[in-house]
Amino acid sequence: MDNTQNYISENKERFLDELLDLLRMPSISADAAYAGDVRKTAEFVASSLTSAGAENVEICETAGYPVVYGEKMIDPSLPTVLVYGHYDVQPADPIELWTNPPFEPVVKKTDIHPEGAIFARGACDDKGQMFMHVKAFEAMVNSGELPCNVKLMIEGEEEVGSENLAVFVKENKERLAADIILVSDTGMLANDVPSVTTGLRGLSYVEVEVTGPNRDLHSGLYGGCVANPINILAKMIASLHDENNHITIPGFYDRVIELTDAERAEMAKAPFSKEAYCKALDMEDVYGEDGYSTMERGSIRPTLDVNGIWGGYTGEGAKTVIASKAYAKISMRLVPDQDPVEITNLFLNHFKSIAPKGTRVKVTPHHGGEPAVTPIDSIGYKAASIAYEKTFGIEPIPVRSGGSIPIVAMFEKELGLKTVLMGFGLDSDAIHSPNEHYGLFNYYRGIETIPHFYVAFTELSKK
Repeated sequence: MDNTQNYISENKERFLDELLDLLRMPSISADAAYAGDVRKTAEFVASSLTSAGAENVEICETAGYPVVYGEKMIDPSLPTVLVYGHYDVQPADPIELWTNPPFEPVVKKTDIHPEGAIFARGACDDKGQMFMHVKAFEAMVNSGELPCNVKLMIEGEEEVGSENLAVFVKENKERLAADIILVSDTGMLANDVPSVTTGLRGLSYVEVEVTGPNRDLHSGLYGGCVANPINILAKMIASLHDENNHITIPGFYDRVIELTDAERAEMAKAPFSKEAYCKALDMEDVYGEDGYSTMERGSIRPTLDVNGIWGGYTGEGAKTVIASKAYAKISMRLVPDQDPVEITNLFLNHFKSIAPKGTRVKVTPHHGGEPAVTPIDSIGYKAASIAYEKTFGIEPIPVRSGGSIPIVAMFEKELGLKTVLMGFGLDSDAIHSPNEHYGLFNYYRGIETIPHFYVAFTELSKK
């Protein structure tokens, strides 16, 4: 792989410039106002794949935003790796908390990234990590060292649930046939402690609406006489956890697979500093379900969190009003073997049951996804481990992530393929938050590591 690594070294500056161009495109899939920018981003990705040496590149239309596809089939007898990524990003709000405009990327040095980090929406999730694959692929093709067949599928709706990707996959099973799926949309423990994600939590996401009176009312004339939807919603949400931070929805934990003491002990080997964790978040202490460590709470335990809550008057000054309606968005992260549809129904039934008289409750399910686990004795995991050891000098630690990538379970169901999650981001990269960033070290190390995965997977597949 010397020629590939030399190619990467010689083109680092260009690789960065091209990523910065990609990050300047506000491909916010959740906001229809950016529809044109999302499509322009798909065109940019397609052009990048073509320039990298991919063949049969196509912008594949869906009922929503397109999927960009490209491939390099060098020999049908060789293994095929299907690379997945996404080019859409989260909204950048609140804009005022960014130190630079979110779609005007800048490179700045930080304590964690002394060599510099790219600050921009999508820098880590997932444009930077997706683009690593494009550049690694380019390096292998141009160096004549691509050892296997590669297919690349980059979608534009991951941040809104990937609903149309499932349809695309079902309709293109033959085109997407492969031996393994490779994804970089996760992270690792630290730049000197590489890790491979072996588990993902599932997701159930709902929006709730509580209605009281048929119109907004004067709080002096009606206060204390009618149900205040904002007060009621706050009480209902508070009741969803008990004093031990255990979720109170009946049946919520029925399918949860409890890890053995040995499995929990293995997880505990991953380095974790409570002091550093709290310092990074400017908190006095951690918080969560009794009986579990912080690492366990964020990976092997299900959760329920309010992601947004609103109602009534929130403008400047005072307005003495009892609002007619109050709203909240709630996400539940799930673990094996919880089913997102079942959990959504359990939530719906429970939330309606605890609403007091004088109110009406509406629950609207949004997107969701199943949890997934990748065995560490698989060829894919072993190949990833070899690849990290080549560039980091040490074996990566297998870890379970608290995040959700619903398409992983969908890929296994529709294509019968396991997914290897080779992430290079860090928890401190502020994905989904203001000042999202991605270290130059991580970007370049990812490009250097990915080719070693192709080589190791090809060799292991022959045995």
